Amino acid sequence: MTYLEEKLQVTDGAHPLRLQIAEKSVGSLYLFGLLRWALVVVFLWFGGMKFTSYEANGIAPFIAHSPFMSWLHTVFGIRGASEVIGVLELSTAAALIVGAVRPFFSALGAAMSTMTYLITLTFFLSTPGVAEPTAGGFPAISAAPGQFLLKDLVLLAASLCLLGASVQGLHRKDQQSQDGR
Repeated sequence: MTYLEEKLQVTDGAHPLRLQIAEKSVGSLYLFGLLRWALVVVFLWFGGMKFTSYEANGIAPFIAHSPFMSWLHTVFGIRGASEVIGVLELSTAAALIVGAVRPFFSALGAAMSTMTYLITLTFFLSTPGVAEPTAGGFPAISAAPGQFLLKDLVLLAASLCLLGASVQGLHRKDQQSQDGR
């Protein structure tokens, strides 16, 4: 039993107030908790900002040059596209929050997060100004947007780790319910 499980008195159902933690059987609760709540903060903050003109105008060049997302400007306009993305990001945060106690939502939120960062990493290839010509061009990247986008690689890794743990947790839960029949 990990330190956190001991402090929370998490057991395999013997405790009268059964606390479900999606990833409890696949590694350190502490580490997966750090990943989950860090992603929640990012999605709440960034998602909320998508409802401001400042953020809508800030992300407009990324969307405009994206082969996957440029249609959003055509359909919703600059502000509307930002708000659609904001709704998706806040929904991802909500799924991750509920996923702290419900394994299905943990996997759903982590999958949504994974998709978000896979898409934003494509901006690395489609957005002008990523390579820094004054430093010799690629692989030298600009501070913005190059380095700004590159940090999404770490967020993608965090999302994939949480997704893997969540899916393992779901699989183990299904296996336990089949064994208990």
